[in-house]
Amino acid sequence: MGRPRSFDETAVLDAAAAEFRLHGFADTSTEQLCEAAGVRRSSLYNAFTSKEELFVRALERYVTVFRERRAQVLADAPPSGAERLRALMEGVVEEERAAREQGHAAGCMVVHSRMTPGLRERDERVARILDRDQRELVDLLEGVIQGGRLDGSVRADADPREGALLVATVISGLRVTAQSGVEPGLLRQIALNGLHSLLG
Repeated sequence: MGRPRSFDETAVLDAAAAEFRLHGFADTSTEQLCEAAGVRRSSLYNAFTSKEELFVRALERYVTVFRERRAQVLADAPPSGAERLRALMEGVVEEERAAREQGHAAGCMVVHSRMTPGLRERDERVARILDRDQRELVDLLEGVIQGGRLDGSVRADADPREGALLVATVISGLRVTAQSGVEPGLLRQIALNGLHSLLG
């Protein structure tokens, strides 16, 4: 029987995801992962077998956590569709503001993963996780926009699917733009401008 693990696997996944979201797969070293997680290389590989396996597990954990956060933001937001969309955008901007105080952008593991050449092809699980996350986000946003059309806070002629893809694209763009050093106030204005065509 193998030795019991001396670390919290979920905590290791969260620590790894925090490194991958900032630096991406290729630019995150095993040494960085061990230091961030507070474990030895041998313990890390005993649990996850490889950096690639740890990445896949951390990506799955990352999208799960952010799916729950989005659901919580929507649950806490005012009921109108427009306010729910604004709350989602504000959450992204606030996270970037907090990260900026630490001297860096918040980053995004999903955005990094989509932009890394060959990563989807390297492991089909990565492609499945990314595709599912995109589908769930767009479906969620489509429902919010449909609700906004019914309550009058979103333009009646706004196409819910196109609008959902627009909002998802703006969110990804905010993550990338923040990495170039754009300050949170301007990020917020970009987000509001992105919503303008839906809200009129």
